[in-house]
Amino acid sequence: MTVTTTPVVRTPPQGLLHELGVVATVIQREMIRFVYDVGRAVATLFQSVIWLLVIGAGVGSLLPGLPEGADLKTAVFPGIIAMTVILSAMFSASSIVWDREWGFVRIMLVAPVSRTSIVVGKVLAGSLLATGQGAVLIALSGLVGVPYDPAMIAQMLGVMLLTAFSVASFGVAVAARIKTLDSFLGIAQLVIMPMVFLSGALFPVGQLTGWFAAVTVFNPIAYAVDPMRQIVFGYVDAPAEVAERLNPGVSWNGWEVPVALELLMVGVAGVAFLLIAVARIRKVE
Repeated sequence: MTVTTTPVVRTPPQGLLHELGVVATVIQREMIRFVYDVGRAVATLFQSVIWLLVIGAGVGSLLPGLPEGADLKTAVFPGIIAMTVILSAMFSASSIVWDREWGFVRIMLVAPVSRTSIVVGKVLAGSLLATGQGAVLIALSGLVGVPYDPAMIAQMLGVMLLTAFSVASFGVAVAARIKTLDSFLGIAQLVIMPMVFLSGALFPVGQLTGWFAAVTVFNPIAYAVDPMRQIVFGYVDAPAEVAERLNPGVSWNGWEVPVALELLMVGVAGVAFLLIAVARIRKVE
């Protein structure tokens, strides 16, 4: 008589600690990838410095009617940081498309782990890397008349992390269904670049008129840029006329939107995009 035994397949525990380990592993992998591709980060930072010098020093000297003591570099500085964080967070999602082309995504998706953990790991990794690049620019604060105040730096880091989280979630949601890197980069540039330029990152929104001003109100990125500028001007010793001209805030029909509401909108958008990214990844075969 032959006894047939069924092999026992052992699967790792699917508890919270296991999923947190998956998130940490994905973050670690993205960090290692970043170290080997640090040239892209250096190029992004160099480009941001050029924007700061060109827009702040060059274009600022051409704007008529600026109050005495107004330095456009100070007003543009938080916008340049926001632009760096947003672009870095968006393009960090390209790793999903790259992994798909090389077949690594399929390996992750068939592994006995939650796809939600994979998405969360990708988003958090992109958020941390983008915030880190923005933090490097904060080291240049003294060059544009912004003090190195610990409270200001802490607030800026918090807003940068929230902004990076929202943009990275959006990027992963977009990348989840795109199969080629060229397509993703094209869509990212088509969507993100106009929104960045029309967000008030490179010039105060108070300088805009007509349909430019109307577009800014409906631009979600404007609500990530404005809190950074509000924080910086809270620690800059600027005359009231200068602050009013270079830091007008975002208004809805004459009502200035509070920073707390702006941050809430950015956070809610990030959570919504994260849920969309998870849903789209779950449909990938």
